[in-house]
Order: sequence, then structure tokens, then C-alpha cells
Amino acid sequence: MALESVVALGTGRNAYIEGYRVGGKTGTAQKVSNGAYMVGNYIVSFIGFLPANDPKVIVYVAIDNPKGITQFGGTVAAPIAKSILTDAIEALDIEKPEGGLDKEYQWYEQKYYTLPNVEGMRLKEAQSLLKSFHIEYTGNGDVIRSMSPEAGSKIPEGSTVRLMLGN
Repeated sequence: MALESVVALGTGRNAYIEGYRVGGKTGTAQKVSNGAYMVGNYIVSFIGFLPANDPKVIVYVAIDNPKGITQFGGTVAAPIAKSILTDAIEALDIEKPEGGLDKEYQWYEQKYYTLPNVEGMRLKEAQSLLKSFHIEYTGNGDVIRSMSPEAGSKIPEGSTVRLMLGN
């Protein structure tokens, strides 16, 4: 749980994968030469694993003296680990586990929301629940008969939700 919170809430948030329980730890180590710390010379790292509750994949990424970027494990190594873990999910057909922590978003990050079930509701009521999304609807009537994507899906803020109306 503690290493999962590093990814969902802390310095490893650049390794967060929506719907998956990713655990990890960032690292930033200033290098030493002749017994003295070197100025602006670091090894940055990230070790991550998933699913956090029953690991199937572990990845360790270390970058020696990255250039042209802020030198922290969470900003340099974590996104690389995320890419590897994302590929591993597909290659190993790892299913989304239950539970886990939702990411605590920063103001500049794309937010994801769980789509509520609005089937059977009147259009006006559904619109108030779907205010974080773009809504398109077709059909006759004012009751939601079906929706796409399906309820319970986690989708980015501003995504299109299609509603089929009926009586």
C-alpha cells in the first residue's frame, strides 16, 4: 500500500496507469567523485511493479546524468517505466484488479472520471451527472435507453459520451 501511494499520490505519479494498481519508488542520487559530491550530476531511478497487490511485472529504470531536464527519478525514469509496464500489461494480458488508489491529480494533468450509470434517467438529470463530459444524444424521447462508453468506465475529462434516447 505504501509503494502504491508513491505512484498514486506522490513522486512516482508519472508511472500511474489508469485502472491498474502500480507500486513503485523513485530515486535521485547525487554522484561522488574523489570523495566530493559532483555538481548537477545525478543518477535518477524508478522501480515499479504491477499489480501492486499481486506483482506479475517488475521494472527498474536508472538514468545516469540525464541532460536537459529536471533531474529527479519521478520526472525522468518514472515515465519510461510507465511505458514498459503499459506494454507488459498488453503482452501478458494482465487484467485490471479491483481496488487500489485513485490518482491525486495535479492542476496540469489530464483527469479521469468513472462514468456513472445514467440508463433509465431523464436527459436533464443525466446531463447534470455528466457535466465533466461532452454529451451527444440521438433518438426520440427524454429517457436514456443506452450509453457508450458503458457505465463504470474510467474516461478522460471532456470525453464524448453518447446517449440513446427513447420513451
